[in-house]
Amino acid sequence: HNDNTNNNQQKYLFLTMAALNELVPSGVITGDDVTTLFEHARANGYAIPAVNCTSSSTANACLEAARKAKSPVIIQVSNGGGVFLTGKGVNHPDSAAVGSVALAMHVRSVAKYYGIPVVLHSDHCAKKLLPWFDGMLNADEEFFAKYGEPLFSSHMLDLSEESDEENIGICVEYFKRMAPMKIWLEMEIGITGGEEDGVNNEDIDPEKLYTSPEQVFAVYEALSKIGDMFSVAAAFGNVHGVYKPGNVKLSPERLGMHQEYAKKMLNSPLPKPIFLVMHGGSGSTDEEIKTAVVNGVVKMNIDTDTQWAYWDGLRAFEKEKHDFLQGQIGNPTGADKPNKKFYDPRVWVRKAEEAMTARVMVSCEKLLCKGTYEIKEDEEVHAQLGTLKASPSPVMLVAAGAIVGSAATMLMKILTK
Repeated sequence: HNDNTNNNQQKYLFLTMAALNELVPSGVITGDDVTTLFEHARANGYAIPAVNCTSSSTANACLEAARKAKSPVIIQVSNGGGVFLTGKGVNHPDSAAVGSVALAMHVRSVAKYYGIPVVLHSDHCAKKLLPWFDGMLNADEEFFAKYGEPLFSSHMLDLSEESDEENIGICVEYFKRMAPMKIWLEMEIGITGGEEDGVNNEDIDPEKLYTSPEQVFAVYEALSKIGDMFSVAAAFGNVHGVYKPGNVKLSPERLGMHQEYAKKMLNSPLPKPIFLVMHGGSGSTDEEIKTAVVNGVVKMNIDTDTQWAYWDGLRAFEKEKHDFLQGQIGNPTGADKPNKKFYDPRVWVRKAEEAMTARVMVSCEKLLCKGTYEIKEDEEVHAQLGTLKASPSPVMLVAAGAIVGSAATMLMKILTK
């Protein structure tokens, strides 16, 4: 026990002094690299923005923001986002999983070129959406069998609408399936208010918006028996969406109570032994975000604010160029002047991307992760669509078989003398 305590203390101290780019590679990261990233964030007092993406465009905006901010980033997809990515013209029970995998493949194709670490994550999965979760895990297992790593870095189960016993029990069963592939599990206990992706908690009992230290530790006890790659989204009054100031009462200081309780129960040398996640981050004050990070939040979800930013970039462009967007031909500079360079999707979609990029960079600043990753400009870059596991060549197998056969023959001769 003393050895483990000393090792944990030494590792924590090392992480406070080590540069992240010397510990974690750029591009999509999985397995131990994800753990190292979150440990580094916890030890150095920063969190990573996790942005819901519904297209290659929004994903690219996040990647661009992370590169400019020199920060890791988490790109996540929701069930509804997955359906949208497949295409709203398709009505198929596997649409959410298919679209989620499509986004993962896109991000894996380009992430390395941005020079920063990227966590590929799936967002809230309620009990009724478990077929989507299963579909993504099937893709993970197929990718893992071929390439030795999962397709995604992490997944989230949100069974907070169920009893704590059922919530934790289902998480345990899924974590057993995920652990051999070293996929990070995020789970939620206590309920985030508001409405998102078809799950409506707008009229929930206010007391359920605040998770107790005992609930959080019950999760830790159950999951830590399987592995250490997990985090807890503990409710502290969080609400999805943006509301008028004063309408939502956040109490991020409660997160410190969870850490203190776990530290006491575990006799842990770590000041913050549990990895915590903040949901409903859009519209939060700088002070609320800072308090959450100080108390061990290593990931904060952002969706509503970035949705608005993406639209606002397009809105501003349309307002400025309105008279050039009323027809293919004809504008204030002449009745026969073409307008293609204004209505080309690459123009106005780019304006949306630029606005979203700027908003994600604001989150990087607020979460104190700006400047945590030094980009290596001369790094060799490539798509991360899988490198087949190394296997012995047929020639080597034949040679090995001949050697084993000869050895067996010699052994038989010796034994029969």
